[in-house]
Amino acid sequence: MSTTESAAVGTEFRRERLIRFSDCDPAGIVFYPQYFVMFNGLVEDWVSDGLGIGYRKLIVEQRVGLPTVRLEADFRSVSRMGDKVMLGLAVEQLGTRSITLGLHCFDAEGETRMRMKQVLVTTSLETHRAIEIPAHLRAAVERGAG
Repeated sequence: MSTTESAAVGTEFRRERLIRFSDCDPAGIVFYPQYFVMFNGLVEDWVSDGLGIGYRKLIVEQRVGLPTVRLEADFRSVSRMGDKVMLGLAVEQLGTRSITLGLHCFDAEGETRMRMKQVLVTTSLETHRAIEIPAHLRAAVERGAG
């Protein structure tokens, strides 16, 4: 880890999620891209509820974007319509302009259904170029809010 990067300390941010009909393919299991949609919702909840910043405020008012620049996904077990799962998010690395998240979906017994690593980059929504993580966002992540 370079001197411009630090690991954020904190607990995992979690949300329970019911697997819905709209999440599933004709075989009755989660259609894999739906996990990306679920995790995007989790990131929004984390920024709003976990960090206390407000995702809408960050995007619409402050004009700071959090686009994904890298994804690694590992699908381990199927999830079916009606399953209740837990979605978890933890900060793995906090850089100058990026945040690396570890995300996972697991069942009540703790069995991992899906695991993902996601790298977000902070951008100006005016220029669509990478910017340093805004001070208030960095402070919230470093507090380990969640």
